[in-house]
Amino acid sequence: MVRNIAAYRFVEVADPPAVAARVRAWAEEGGLRGTVLVAPEGINLFLAGADVAVDAFLGRLRADPRFAAIVARDSWSRAVPFARLKVKLKREIISFRRAQASPLRGRAPAVAPADLARWLAQGHDDAGRRVVLLDTRNREETAHGAFAGALLLPIDNFTELPDALQPHREALADATVVSYCTGGIRCEKAALWMRASGMDNVLQLDGGILGYFESVGGTGYEGRCFVFDERVALDAQLRPLVDGAAARAQAA
Repeated sequence: MVRNIAAYRFVEVADPPAVAARVRAWAEEGGLRGTVLVAPEGINLFLAGADVAVDAFLGRLRADPRFAAIVARDSWSRAVPFARLKVKLKREIISFRRAQASPLRGRAPAVAPADLARWLAQGHDDAGRRVVLLDTRNREETAHGAFAGALLLPIDNFTELPDALQPHREALADATVVSYCTGGIRCEKAALWMRASGMDNVLQLDGGILGYFESVGGTGYEGRCFVFDERVALDAQLRPLVDGAAARAQAA
């Protein structure tokens, strides 16, 4: 079986080209494929390969104190769902282009998957406030699945979120708003921006949907979670909708 990892870390990176070069060399040595984004604000990666090679890669990455605390979300497939390895330099590891959304100045408050599952089961948070789940992904992703009753915004790019959210801000004032995304990176930035713009009732779902599936399964979630590779989407047991090898054969 092939091990797939999704991981990110917001941390100041003064030498993105050097980090990108090292990461490429480590991934190539292990025969890993996927996408790695390196920016002054951190690293974001989706990689797949043999279990031992992934472990070796993560060991090298975590030997750098800046990335020692990076958390990798695991899933498994019968084939590598990436055609090649891509390592890119970016201005942001997820483009948002908004001030006051940098996790380098501190994370937004988060809710753990187990606590969110409990809130959903009881119908309110621990303070008795109603809970509104805010999906920060685009409409292609949400078409594959989302939390039941979540607020889905009609966006195609993450940068469109602030304008799309504007009509809903007043209606959300009395709720505990939990922003979520695939792995945690977009909902982290979105939560920071929302809190900085006056919505102090916003939390982020720690680890995103993949972390939620890994911790508590699919409680309260309907459908699958879209992923950015040939598997297309994962179910609550982190099983792929499409086998990577089959997808490449169809595309050939």
